[in-house]
Amino acid sequence: MLADIEPVNRESTASIIARQLRDAIMTGSLPPGTQLGETELASRFEVSRGPLREAMQRLVSEGLLRSEPHRGLFVIDLEPDDVHDIYWARSAIERAAAQRVVRGPQRERVADVLADAVTAMAEADEQDDPNALSEADLAFHEALIEASGSRRLVRMASTLLIETRMCLSALHNSYRRSYQGVDERIAEHNRIIEALRDGDEELLLALLEAHMEDAVRRLAPDKSLVTKQSD
Repeated sequence: MLADIEPVNRESTASIIARQLRDAIMTGSLPPGTQLGETELASRFEVSRGPLREAMQRLVSEGLLRSEPHRGLFVIDLEPDDVHDIYWARSAIERAAAQRVVRGPQRERVADVLADAVTAMAEADEQDDPNALSEADLAFHEALIEASGSRRLVRMASTLLIETRMCLSALHNSYRRSYQGVDERIAEHNRIIEALRDGDEELLLALLEAHMEDAVRRLAPDKSLVTKQSD
């Protein structure tokens, strides 16, 4: 029976729509709380409602859309508690990835890849391009996770990194605070790279944790990864 299945050579319509909606949510073109109307989106994409509904259900399963009975689908909202939770989860994933990388034989190669991302951050800062800056920042962390070679860590991190970008796009005032003193942000990344090159696992993990804590404090000033959050 499986012999009758043919390879899929092209990305499906639903996958294309899901990717475009995902990008729009990530960059803030579809801000948190936005209701997605099937009629309008089907017209904009010039598709039938079938693949559109399939695409939107994919984003529901990814946690980027929420379904409200009798109302429809909405882009998720990100409150300070969400920011804390996103970075808490990211910290666990990136810690696991960093441990695998620093203990592996490809430390120098990975460090070079991370350095390229930091160079892109500096170039974006020089060009006063906050979108490119946040993309390069997240590319640094994505590269670290991918270098672990763990498909599961990569899969778990994918939605978290999108939500991180949503934090930066949606919380405009916090976004500006998070990139005040970009030189220090770049220096933080470079210290992480140096610890990786040196094979100093303890320092590497401490720097990553401090980096996450700093981001939480900038995006949600009343939250912390260090102290236990009250209900």
